[in-house]
Amino acid sequence: MSRSTQARLLRQTRRIHRWTGIALFLFFIVIGITSVLLGWKKNSGGYLLAATSTGSQMNAANWLSLDSLQRLAVTYRINKGHTASNIDRIDIRPDKGIAKVLFKDSYDALQLDMATGQVLLEEKRRADFIEHLHDGSIVDELLGLKSGAFKLIYTTITGLALLTFSLTGFWLWYGPRRMRHSS
Repeated sequence: MSRSTQARLLRQTRRIHRWTGIALFLFFIVIGITSVLLGWKKNSGGYLLAATSTGSQMNAANWLSLDSLQRLAVTYRINKGHTASNIDRIDIRPDKGIAKVLFKDSYDALQLDMATGQVLLEEKRRADFIEHLHDGSIVDELLGLKSGAFKLIYTTITGLALLTFSLTGFWLWYGPRRMRHSS
């Protein structure tokens, strides 16, 4: 490859690198900040990710039924002044004897003792919110897009941009060295 061809390729690479960076600057700031927070969530002293409580019984034979736990969780939320208490999911932690009840209408959750149904912890699921910011699914939620279209477009664009930055960044480092050695 001639020196002028190499120089032209280097200029084009620099343009691609620059304009990709300008166009996606805000996305990369959000991804960078949320990546750090997600990496630290278990070491945040319970702020980003609440510690998992321990129930009174680890023996599943002594646990309440899921419909009983569901009813207790919804009643608890209504008594606390929440109008809607649609349950998104219930995560069972058999080794801890608890059920984490997560709600659709908020980033709130309850940790219930599987044997007594007692609320052991009310938690704000900040890590879930940060994850939704990180992967773009928060926009789907805000716009009511059940298909997850924004998340798919967002992650595809940012993933391809990361590959583009890696390749163009390498070439911006390697290209001038190659030109110096070829002359």
